[in-house]
Order: sequence, then C-alpha cells, then structure tokens
Amino acid sequence: MSDSNTIAGWVLGAGIVALGSGILFGQIFHAKEPEQEGYAIAAAEGGGGGEEEAIPLATLLASADAAKGETAFAKCTACHTIAAGGADGVGPNIHAIMGKAKAAGGFAYSSALKDMGGNWTWENMDAWLASPKRYAPGNKMSFPGISDAQERANLLAYMNSQGSSLPLPAAPAADAAAEGEAAGDAATEGQPSLDAEQVAADQAIDAQAEATE
Repeated sequence: MSDSNTIAGWVLGAGIVALGSGILFGQIFHAKEPEQEGYAIAAAEGGGGGEEEAIPLATLLASADAAKGETAFAKCTACHTIAAGGADGVGPNIHAIMGKAKAAGGFAYSSALKDMGGNWTWENMDAWLASPKRYAPGNKMSFPGISDAQERANLLAYMNSQGSSLPLPAAPAADAAAEGEAAGDAATEGQPSLDAEQVAADQAIDAQAEATE
C-alpha cells in the first residue's frame, strides 16, 4: 500500500513539475514577443538605409519642363485662372504670382494666408503646392497638394513663365562644383599635355642642332 502511495506521489509530483515548466516557458516566450515586434517596427521605421535623399529644388527647377507644368496646371483650373486679366474664381487669378505678395490683389484671402506676410518664392510656393493645409493651417484651399517633387517643379516653371520671370534659385554647391569641373574639362580638351609639349620642345632642339652641324 505504501509503495502504491509512493508511486502515485511521484506521478503527481512529475505532473506538477511538467505543468509548472509549461507555464514558466509560456511566460518567458510571451515576454519576449513584444521585444521582437518592437525591433521589427523600429527596423521598418528606420528604412534600413534604403530611403532616397531628397533632390534639391534648385536642381529640379534646372531641368523642369514648363510644357509638362502646363499639363499639371489642369489640376488647378477648377479654382484658378492664370491668363493676364483673368477673373477670380473659387481661388484668385494667379497670373504673375511668382515673387508677388502672398495675399496680393482684391481676393478674399483667408487670414491664415494674409497673416503670414512675405512674397511667393520658389521654396514657399513649392511647400504650398506640396500641401496647402500643412503650409498654412486654417486656409480656405481644399486642394490636397502634389506629392511628386518633379511635377511641382514643372508646375512652378510654367507658373513663372506666365508673367513672372522670377530668377531661378542658385544651384547647390555640389552641382556648381560639378558644372565647374565639366567646364574645365571642356576648356582643356584638345590641348596637349605638359609631357607632350616637353617632347615637342626637345624634338625641335634636336632638329635645330642637327641643322647646324
């Protein structure tokens, strides 16, 4: 009888140990899961270094296509006209707007835009076209914006051609250096190297020496 009780005690004890181990293992496993998920999210947010660096606006404007910008302006015609003397619509006529005061003319601009002051530059017009709501929170314009940077540059080029002629912004230093290097290469193209000039000079001296012998 005592042997039976002993065996039963061992079986019960082994079951308790197994049950406790399972619970403990489950707690350890679940405790590690949030850490793994957090790492995956952090890696996704970090982008893994694969995000492309934004191209400077001046670089985009240097290659902007005003004809494509005119096509892009079709998104604006529901509210704006751009021809000289054009009437205001839902939004103001924007002929010659580049370089002009942000709330110029008799249009009923929102206070959010009027209170900003200043003129329309390449940079702030680009920011406005990207997201009017983000640039001037509380303004009346319902247009969601244009996310493509090159499309905005094309549109800016077209708008500038419609009565503004605002000078293009200066090229970034890296672009200017590259242009200077290219100009230097073009200037020296076809010119003999110093070694070639020295060889030619030596040959001329030898020829003159032979003639006098």
